[in-house]
Amino acid sequence: MSINKVILVGNVGKDPVVRYFDKGVAKATFPLATSETYTNQQGETITSTEWHNIVLWRALAEVVEKTVKKGSQLYIVGKIKTRSYVDKEGNNKYITEILADTMLVLEKKQGQNNVPDGNRNTAPEKSGPSEVNEPGAVYQPKSGANDADAGQGGPFNDIPGAGQSEDDLPF
Repeated sequence: MSINKVILVGNVGKDPVVRYFDKGVAKATFPLATSETYTNQQGETITSTEWHNIVLWRALAEVVEKTVKKGSQLYIVGKIKTRSYVDKEGNNKYITEILADTMLVLEKKQGQNNVPDGNRNTAPEKSGPSEVNEPGAVYQPKSGANDADAGQGGPFNDIPGAGQSEDDLPF
């Protein structure tokens, strides 16, 4: 048995790039930074940042296009995917990406601490990390049977759980 599952919480490094392919299939890509802070033996605070290449497909990519921008804090669940290509000089290059199947925007809701004049006796809601703005659309992976590259091992067939409910997955 093997499991390829990644959970990341980090900040978007650049505005997402969204491209549309045959039959309106969308692909979004952007870098996500995760940071770890610790104190070394000399008492200095050290922050180490890792950059992750995030890839989202279909409805989730369309949600990203409308709701995510540079600096947004996101919760991402997906799998690690490594692919290779040959650069202009003929060298083999490798790139590791996170193929995301779940994404939540982790930002405060706008205007939640503003109390309307007529409700001055009502305390504003507390803000904090437990509040989550979920994307407007629910992402459900679809089977790749109708895609242009179905059966050819293309990127549309690599969507985790395609044609399955989450309860059917082994993890």
